[in-house]
Amino acid sequence: MPRLLLKLSGEALAGGQGSGIDVAVLGRLCREIGAAVELGAEIAIVCGGGNLFRGAGLAEVGMDRVVADQMGMLATCMNSLAIGDGLARAGVPARIRAMLPMDGVLPAYSPAEARGALADGAVVVVAGGTGNPFFTTDTAACLRGAELQADCVLKATKVDGVYTADPLQDPAAQRLDALTFDEVLARNLAVMDLTAICLCRDQDLPVLVFDLNAPGALTKIVKGEKIGTRIAKRTAA
Repeated sequence: MPRLLLKLSGEALAGGQGSGIDVAVLGRLCREIGAAVELGAEIAIVCGGGNLFRGAGLAEVGMDRVVADQMGMLATCMNSLAIGDGLARAGVPARIRAMLPMDGVLPAYSPAEARGALADGAVVVVAGGTGNPFFTTDTAACLRGAELQADCVLKATKVDGVYTADPLQDPAAQRLDALTFDEVLARNLAVMDLTAICLCRDQDLPVLVFDLNAPGALTKIVKGEKIGTRIAKRTAA
């Protein structure tokens, strides 16, 4: 897997704090990304903003949905800047670009430039979601993955794959090693939103769901070790 799109949730950056950014967690994550790059992986990152702001929650209590989503997209920009700083401190070259460019802070995202930066060994962090309201950062990640010709979208979670039920609530839940996109849709498994899953299916872009907190998870993926749950257009023979 030489080119990967890593989707991080904002909550992943919060660690045990529940909100904000845990600098220790950020540092560990950036060092693991650097180790994966040293093994030859090309990595682009899309991060959510739920650790700082949740636009959907405010929309539910009356705020204009477009305004709420725009505020959420700004939260992803803050997280992306933090990731860029963490990568710099870990000695990992990075380019931070945004769907919502800000002069002097975040240059505009360009797919062609991003592909060039990846080929040159830099990690590309894309902030601002899709740049449009009503779309999740999962959809943004899958869109960027297709656009950047990634070999796989890595969905980082708090569990080690996709289960038949919530493993935190159902002790009988079983982990699934592999699924097709159609199986995810038919079984209504909470992996990504419908738009994201359908986009990956239509573009034949595999998704790997894995535990971000497992030590060395990224390097294991780059080395081809089997971890997490792989979702693809068809299961391996």
